[in-house]
Amino acid sequence: MTTTLTKPPADPVPEKSKRTRGPKSARAGGQMHAGPVAYVILVLFTLGSLFPLVWSAIAASRDNQRLAETPPPFWFGSNLIKNLDLAWNDANLGEAFLNTTIVAGVSAGTIVFLSTIAGFAFAKLKFKGRGAAMLVVVGTMMVPPQLSVIPLYMMVAELDWADQLQAVILPSLVSAFGVFFMRQYLLQALPNEIIEAARVDGASSWRVVWHVVFPTARPAMAVLGMLMFVQTWNDFLWPFLVLTQHGNPTVQVAVAGLGRGYTPDQSLIMAGALLGTLPLLLVFAIFGKQIVGGIMQGAVKG
Repeated sequence: MTTTLTKPPADPVPEKSKRTRGPKSARAGGQMHAGPVAYVILVLFTLGSLFPLVWSAIAASRDNQRLAETPPPFWFGSNLIKNLDLAWNDANLGEAFLNTTIVAGVSAGTIVFLSTIAGFAFAKLKFKGRGAAMLVVVGTMMVPPQLSVIPLYMMVAELDWADQLQAVILPSLVSAFGVFFMRQYLLQALPNEIIEAARVDGASSWRVVWHVVFPTARPAMAVLGMLMFVQTWNDFLWPFLVLTQHGNPTVQVAVAGLGRGYTPDQSLIMAGALLGTLPLLLVFAIFGKQIVGGIMQGAVKG
């Protein structure tokens, strides 16, 4: 008598699992694709963002008489190089660019350094009054900067720093926004276990800052540095009060002196504004990709 072995039937695939299988882009880990509506919205936002810059270039390529006509011009003229040369020489923009680079570079570097250290202290160190101190820092962000103009000007006058670059650099060496920004980043990006491991290895507080905090906070430091550089470069009110056009002007002070007269020369003013914007566009074109990549890398690590 022979025994026949039969193979048990395979378990059928549940109908629910068949129904939940979708296209690759819709499953977890898949890449989502933008539709035509998203592309239209992005194009509209891009055109709206570029319009002020394009209009400045168009106005800088025309003369003052043509800009006063109705309708205004919507295409480039033939006076762009001429107006740029006049603006460069009349406003002494070469010296202004150098002064603004020094002011913005020193201010941005100091803000990033001090804000990272202070942000680490508020985020990871336990000390008495930490919450109250952080509340005071955040509260200073709500005070209008115009309220500090008079006491700052009195201090500059006492120090005899009028028309000197240190009068612009000193008030911008710290930033409450920078401290808050770095604190929020380090709360998520820097695990406590890494700090405890460094402590176990005998690292001091400064060594932890140099070898643990700074490498971890590098993406946020790059973003903060760029934001502070742009903010200092575009600052107008305080430099206009303590600097002069013929002394040590920044770019904004130098451009403010263009086109003066009974009838302001709008084309010359637009040419100076265009020259003052080009360095910022160049900086973002060179370092923008690295900064965005650093943000994404920090987000993945966090």
